[in-house]
Amino acid sequence: MLVKWTRCTVVDRRGFERGQRKWAGLLGEPGFRGQGGGWSRIRPGVAHVFAFWESRAFYDSFMARSHDRLASGQAGTFTDAQVKLFDHRFDVKTGFEPRFTDADVVRVAHSRVHEERVEHFALMQEKVWNPAMAGSPGMVRGLFGGAPGNEFLVLSMWQSAAEHGKYRVERVERLTLRAQTATDVAALAGDIVDLEAPWTV
Repeated sequence: MLVKWTRCTVVDRRGFERGQRKWAGLLGEPGFRGQGGGWSRIRPGVAHVFAFWESRAFYDSFMARSHDRLASGQAGTFTDAQVKLFDHRFDVKTGFEPRFTDADVVRVAHSRVHEERVEHFALMQEKVWNPAMAGSPGMVRGLFGGAPGNEFLVLSMWQSAAEHGKYRVERVERLTLRAQTATDVAALAGDIVDLEAPWTV
């Protein structure tokens, strides 16, 4: 599965949200699995959208045919768009599905990892971080994805910001030390996204 993560700064909120609803046109596109997104809790005016495709071939076909028509509804409503594609490597918890209806918050963590530490980083994600997240009340599902250039994405869905906050306070510092994250990671960026139900496709 291919994961597309788009982040942008919105300059016309009403127009952007109106355009976001037009992405319902994705339904019926070959290989499309789901899309959702919302507003950053940390950075005012920043929107995140996550889209899921069966494969890169289906996604490329959509980009060549239908993308521009659907995207035209949001022209001029945002700036500074950053788009990144990741291949799904493994689930966090079990049975990841690109559904957004049973979660209120998405946590996104984007890491660039030192080349010689990539294997260790992926192993720690599987053996240290995954069990900790999967065992946290309120964590619904998630995934770990990779991209060329030693870039990785961890996407986790939570029932509420309060549940994610408890996990962060109680466990993250200890897990970071155990996983030697500081040694593995060259750069780390993240955000917490309040999901908007009308954006879900």
